[in-house]
Amino acid sequence: MKHRIVVLGAGYAGAYVAGNLARRLSPADTEITVVNAEPDFVERLRLHQLAAGQDLEAQRLADVFAGTGIRLRLARVTAVDPERQVVAVTDADGGELGYDTLVCALGSHVADCGVPGVAEHAFHVTARPAALRLRERLDSLDRRGEGGRVLVVGDGLTGIETATEFAESRPGLSVALIARGELGARLSAGARSHLRQACDRLGITVLEHTSVEAVEATRVLCADGTALASDATVWTAGFAVTPITAASGLEVTENGQIVVDGTMRSVSHPNVYAAGDSAYAIGDNGRPLPMSCASAGSTGRQATDAIVGRLTGRKIAKSRLDYPGNHISLGRRDGILLSAYG
Repeated sequence: MKHRIVVLGAGYAGAYVAGNLARRLSPADTEITVVNAEPDFVERLRLHQLAAGQDLEAQRLADVFAGTGIRLRLARVTAVDPERQVVAVTDADGGELGYDTLVCALGSHVADCGVPGVAEHAFHVTARPAALRLRERLDSLDRRGEGGRVLVVGDGLTGIETATEFAESRPGLSVALIARGELGARLSAGARSHLRQACDRLGITVLEHTSVEAVEATRVLCADGTALASDATVWTAGFAVTPITAASGLEVTENGQIVVDGTMRSVSHPNVYAAGDSAYAIGDNGRPLPMSCASAGSTGRQATDAIVGRLTGRKIAKSRLDYPGNHISLGRRDGILLSAYG
């Protein structure tokens, strides 16, 4: 019988792993199935552009995997049972999907950080449908012609790129960026200076050392008692992984990431691998890799090498597990490239 490989998720990590496994393993010996809820490959790091109003062509996964022999199953994963080696899914067929090797690459979604009102009233850009909903809201504010107020909460890379993209693409809107501490605190001094200049040039109001305690339909409430009016609040203050893995019995961290060894193999279940945001992977510098597209590439590459090595009896290649740096767009004509190597 063929060895059944099931890949959960077809984002950057899942699509990379599935495609490379199909290229490196014989279809006579292996059967690869990718389970994904959406029919399109989503370029998540560009969803702020989609929300801003730009047209991004979506590539269908059926076309991406055409000719590879990969079986694409459009379904939502509802449970993982690593003891029985099955995955429960909901689609037209429903039921369970058995595996011999499982790769979990379900990614992450917006985290409300326990702040009341985020789920009910805030927009986000961690999924294509969410970005399109935000786009519709911004369109309605533009049509009003009254200079709608947009608050972007969180000054990580997603928040910075979202605020600058909106300010450049929709100059009729008033855009504010809320930072818990100093704007761009994790960036170098030169990058922070350039970021401030870009915000000034684009007319972005920066509110530093500001903590949001609640989100309402037309305003946000801050820890110092300030109430900030908002026609559209965009939450970019953090990411969370699916609770499915935590409920599965796999060893996970407090936030639900799967604990893996240096080959991206689950430390509790040897036929389960994780890649991308789903994996709690320790980088070459001894620190956990951040949730990012770059980490999806390095963890996906290592998971692929490990699976190929173990199924073929070859030596497992060791990939670099590092974070090369940040590339931050500041609209369509400006940006910051910051290398982690100095």
